[in-house]
Amino acid sequence: MRIPGLLALVWLTLAPVAASDWPRFRGPNGSGVGADVALPVEFGPDRNVIWKTPLPPGHSSPILSADHVFVTAADGDELVTIAIDRRTGRIAWQAAAPRVRQQRVDAHNNPASPSPVTDGESVFVFFQDFGLLSYDARGRERWRLPLGPFTNAYGMGASPILAGDLVVLICDQSIGSFMLAVGKDDGRIRWTVDRPGATSGHSTPVLFEPASGRRQLLVPGSFYLSGYDVATGDRLWWAAGLAFEMKATPVHDGATVYISGTNTSSFQDSYGGSVPSFADVRAADKDGDGRFSRDEAPDQLAQKWMRLLDLDGDGLLDEAEWNRYREARRSAGGMWAFRLGGAGDVTEKNTVWHQERGVPQLPSPVLYRDVLYLVNDGGIVTAYDPATGRVLSQVRLRDAADSYYASPVAADGKIFLVSELGKVSVLAADGSLRVLAVNDLDDVAYATPAIAGGRLYVRTQATLYCFGLR
Repeated sequence: MRIPGLLALVWLTLAPVAASDWPRFRGPNGSGVGADVALPVEFGPDRNVIWKTPLPPGHSSPILSADHVFVTAADGDELVTIAIDRRTGRIAWQAAAPRVRQQRVDAHNNPASPSPVTDGESVFVFFQDFGLLSYDARGRERWRLPLGPFTNAYGMGASPILAGDLVVLICDQSIGSFMLAVGKDDGRIRWTVDRPGATSGHSTPVLFEPASGRRQLLVPGSFYLSGYDVATGDRLWWAAGLAFEMKATPVHDGATVYISGTNTSSFQDSYGGSVPSFADVRAADKDGDGRFSRDEAPDQLAQKWMRLLDLDGDGLLDEAEWNRYREARRSAGGMWAFRLGGAGDVTEKNTVWHQERGVPQLPSPVLYRDVLYLVNDGGIVTAYDPATGRVLSQVRLRDAADSYYASPVAADGKIFLVSELGKVSVLAADGSLRVLAVNDLDDVAYATPAIAGGRLYVRTQATLYCFGLR
């Protein structure tokens, strides 16, 4: 549906509008941390609402320029970028790109899942059913770069980021994973890098600027966290141990990087498990074609996750795909802390600590006021000492027991967690995990909130809310 600006339900506010302080997925360098300006503890569809605006479906998280909130949506045959006035909540403009194909996505994904990124003047968006586009502050298209089709079993999820004058995008998929950088002003490809070991990933990278040396991209992927040279795309170092399918965004404090991720819940009880070699289970190949059909697969988990393991999409598992499955079952995943810096394989010398329990597949960690917070997929929140990995406290969100897809964000001494059913828990950010309030938005939610200027922006399936102390 097209949304005229007059349909926005608006309460005007005289609060000042800050500069571009949440310009990408999870805000400043993907940290999930906003400025410590007073934010409400209790809010909802009719409480502490500055404005609320109806939107078409999309899972992309709101990002901000000085004047606008940007989101994307999939509206029938169109892929829509929407700019909302930060002060009033009215639709400032919307621009549509053609949906040249309709690729399959998981039931919990959406064709408009990747979040926009802005440099304060232009906005850059990615749709798996088209590619990359850029619009100016008035919604006029600046350039477009068609990409795909893609072969991700769940659909694409990583968001583009800005690195100086480059737009960088990770495209991890079943076959043919790659990363590319394009000029933000002309959309021309500056470099591309193949990622042959990465499959079906959804993580968005962050930037790292060492005291000396080259500016880097910190990129999670299957089994490895890698550091790439921003200028050239060269892989500078890597640390092993990650899960075979990564979704979270890393966070770092300039010295240590923290990254979490597990395999699917069905693999969770099988960390360190030994899967027989292809030769040892060859007898299960009843038709002798050197591949396993779903019925032939000698492992129940392999049968269940056939669509994910079948990288070439032929409905069969060959020896290479079986070996990938073995590697996936061996990977521990969990919550990792690695020291930043070095060259080549830094796993042994740069590993600080590793935890396996209570770690999610999806939500990213947040490092705030010297405590590392993590919510798992079922609503168990853990506070870690970031120096040692010691668990400071842990709590189950009993009044918001639910699935969690959005990542936690923090500001004003509070942690905000959004569940799939739209329950927003507000916790004290002092390591205690004391629950201050649980707010019900009465709608499903997958997007990660944005925080800026004393405002909390939360997107549900049907509405974008701006909450603040009135």
